[in-house]
Amino acid sequence: MESKLVILTGGSRGIGHETSKMFWENGWEVITCSRTPVAPQCPWTKNKQNHFQIDLENLETLENSLTQLVECLNGRPVKALINNAAISPKNESNKRLSFVDTPIQLWQKVFNVNFFAPIMISKAIISNLKLAEGMVINITSIASDMVHEFAGPAYATSKAALKSLTREMAADLSKYGIRVNAIAPGEIETSMITQDSKRLIKSIPMGRFGKPEEVAAVIHSMCSDSFSYVNGTEIEINGGQKV
Repeated sequence: MESKLVILTGGSRGIGHETSKMFWENGWEVITCSRTPVAPQCPWTKNKQNHFQIDLENLETLENSLTQLVECLNGRPVKALINNAAISPKNESNKRLSFVDTPIQLWQKVFNVNFFAPIMISKAIISNLKLAEGMVINITSIASDMVHEFAGPAYATSKAALKSLTREMAADLSKYGIRVNAIAPGEIETSMITQDSKRLIKSIPMGRFGKPEEVAAVIHSMCSDSFSYVNGTEIEINGGQKV
């Protein structure tokens, strides 16, 4: 049986890496996209043709890269697109950038990666998603709905926009058999966790941070037939942090 194909952005570390690994281990073919080369520990090290080094910040070069990606797909059905790549800028002390301290150029940079790139990628492969009656999963954030101690306003509002986009895409693409949902992680043990952020554990009823593989498991499950009637929604993965 031919393996199902998933495209994932930001697959070189953290949630993206664990998600790619989980799909590979369950028989999917994975195409990853990130600004960096393939990481040595990644499961596709010997299959580098499945990795596209793409700069999501530059929308002009992104358009050219997407043309190459579509040519590489050569009309193949794409069962899932996972828009995972994101940036969350900090100040020189690695602290939250406030509204006043965030220059407009940085707002644009954040929105290019976190919001406009998912739009462009989704539109570029829409015909491939149609063929598979596939799905799009947008990775949003707990910061979409609350002022976060470490995520600044540019990151938070870009993720809130992506959350709203998920709803609009679901409404418009359902007629093609394409489902669109979102995953909103809370505090997850990735390289973004610092000593300062560890004090947030006391606000989580489960008393710990989440693990990247726990988020990956939800993403993988949402791409299964058991979620075939789930559309236009956002699933929160935060250990009860917002209760």
